[in-house]
Amino acid sequence: MGKFAPVLLSVLLATATQSVQAKVIESQHLVGFGTAKYSDNFAHFDYVNPNAPKYGKVTFGKIGTFDNFNRFASRGVAAADTSQLYDALFKGSDDEINTYYPLIAERVRYSDDYTWMEIDINPKARFQDGTPITAKDVEFTFSKFMTEGVPQYRVYYKDVKSVKAIKPLTVRIEMATPNRDKLFSLAESTQVLPEHYWRDKNLAEPLLEAPIGSGPYKIASYKMGQRITYKLDSNYWAADLPVNVGRNNFEEIQYDYYRDDTVMLEAFKAGEFDFRQEGQARLWANAYNGSNFDKGYIVKEEIQHESPAATQAYVFNTQRPMFRDVRVREAINYALDFQWMNKNLFYGQYTRTRSFFSNTDYEAKGLPSKQELEVLKPYKDKVPPRVFTEEYQPPVTDGSGYIRPQMRKAFALFKQAGWVVRDGVMVNEKNGEPFTFSVMIYSPTQENMAIPLQRNLKRLGIDMHIRSIDTTQYTKRLRDRDFDMVLSSYSANAYPSSYLLFPWNSHYIDSTYNTAGVIDPTIDALTESIVKNQENPEKLLPLGRALDRVLQWNFFIIPQWHVSKYRIAVWDKFDRPKTMPKYSLAIDTWWVDKAKAEKLPAKRQ
Repeated sequence: MGKFAPVLLSVLLATATQSVQAKVIESQHLVGFGTAKYSDNFAHFDYVNPNAPKYGKVTFGKIGTFDNFNRFASRGVAAADTSQLYDALFKGSDDEINTYYPLIAERVRYSDDYTWMEIDINPKARFQDGTPITAKDVEFTFSKFMTEGVPQYRVYYKDVKSVKAIKPLTVRIEMATPNRDKLFSLAESTQVLPEHYWRDKNLAEPLLEAPIGSGPYKIASYKMGQRITYKLDSNYWAADLPVNVGRNNFEEIQYDYYRDDTVMLEAFKAGEFDFRQEGQARLWANAYNGSNFDKGYIVKEEIQHESPAATQAYVFNTQRPMFRDVRVREAINYALDFQWMNKNLFYGQYTRTRSFFSNTDYEAKGLPSKQELEVLKPYKDKVPPRVFTEEYQPPVTDGSGYIRPQMRKAFALFKQAGWVVRDGVMVNEKNGEPFTFSVMIYSPTQENMAIPLQRNLKRLGIDMHIRSIDTTQYTKRLRDRDFDMVLSSYSANAYPSSYLLFPWNSHYIDSTYNTAGVIDPTIDALTESIVKNQENPEKLLPLGRALDRVLQWNFFIIPQWHVSKYRIAVWDKFDRPKTMPKYSLAIDTWWVDKAKAEKLPAKRQ
């Protein structure tokens, strides 16, 4: 019997291995959160008009300038919409969270332990020059991004072991560390580049010619830095796919660039472009008038939505010595008098932002729940004590413009941090160095919003210089972390996704997205736990709220404000579907109504 033992053992081991092998899931879509709304054989998204005509031209206004056509370059400023020149393997819907449907891909197989994925490419898929899209293009794209692309891509996908073409139309992704969210994200977000075009070009460098894409629009013409025009590709292979039916309805899309928002608004009112989404309450209340409004040529509209709100804020560069102390950051927060600004500048239209998950269930409110306390327990001595004992609220004033109670609190915090006022100037108690810093902005509108903060800081003895620079310099200095404070924003978070690594995890300190320069072991641990629990909504809820609390009480930002409506004005030539998606304005589902357009002045038809 003994001589058969090795054979028996090998059989038993093989059987055991087979019993624990991961299950293979085959599907036409990827579900990153919840369940898919649309079946495998769906005809189109619910929020489109499948019979929308492909007609007309739309022109948008854009602030700034551009100097190249490579959205993925490490320097320079790419033209508007150049990121849309390339399709990805899958396309997300605007009425779901992280659910993706086939675009270049046709089907997908993956292990339920998320160690690998195989994607079959649609044999009809083509680049804009007619060249077939193959698995080799996908393999090339991943290699290109990992060696030459934006640094955050390399850091985020470092756990991907390989992306290989195993057949002409099948690509296999293998993970060194299993991770569903990164596996799905790679399939959905990576835009496929044509190897035959990009092989001899550096993806990190600006591109001065119109590239070969794979999306619905081609670059038709441009004047560098001033204007770019896209034309709908009549040979676009994916036009009739379910994810594209009822979308991409404009024959031409043009972006005209302006250096100044005031000039751009006047140009819109005069008929130089078609659509404007207003971000300023003052302008919305007072500036949308004139003869073209009176004649009914321009229509002004507010569209309510329930979308998560982005977090717009003044962001501290915590790598600067004066902002490393959390007490200093909190003290400066007292200088922003939102109640006065909302009454006198914003016509009461705004709500103060207090969370990185505004308009979602993940916003931290009240005191931590039992589940949140369990999440936070290992970090009790590493986070601000108020995380456990107080609900965070931004400072509140009476709106009169007199903020003496807030100033007293600010002075006390500065004192604790080693700063005192001498002869009306806030100085370092040890070396007498004055407290002064700059906020970096790129438009006159932002300057107007910064002046009240500047005025209140002056009352505290602090000089805040407002530095307005052009968008090219702004982008470069942001990448180089060459700023004290910047007016910026954090993307809206419908739920705690792995994207949160980019702005908050210390591994992304060299990424433009980690604007505040955060290096914090607790925040690293929380964001990494969020990544590990993407399949567990019950754990994501306390994790998201716990992260929100820790971010709130660290005062990495001075939060600004938001409004839960789209404020738009359009030259009255558009129509749009009756159903609007939950998470987008979805302008790509609108169309030009020929009869309405013919009633407008010739240049806006």
